[in-house]
Amino acid sequence: MAKQTGTALAVSALTIFVIGGIATFSGLALVAFMKERDLFGLGQGLGIGLLLICVGLLSSIFGVLLMRLYRNRV
Repeated sequence: MAKQTGTALAVSALTIFVIGGIATFSGLALVAFMKERDLFGLGQGLGIGLLLICVGLLSSIFGVLLMRLYRNRV
């Protein structure tokens, strides 16, 4: 049971880390290329891009912390 929980923690940490990286780089692309354009009625590219950058960086940090937790647990 403990091994299965540890594996689930490792997979979730890696998934969160990868999703955070994708969000960060897509936010950078939005800020660079779509500053003044409206995105599907949700807002301008600059605002959504900055939001994706911040959330992506926080997700990446959280994924790294989960990886450290998994490594210390095993």
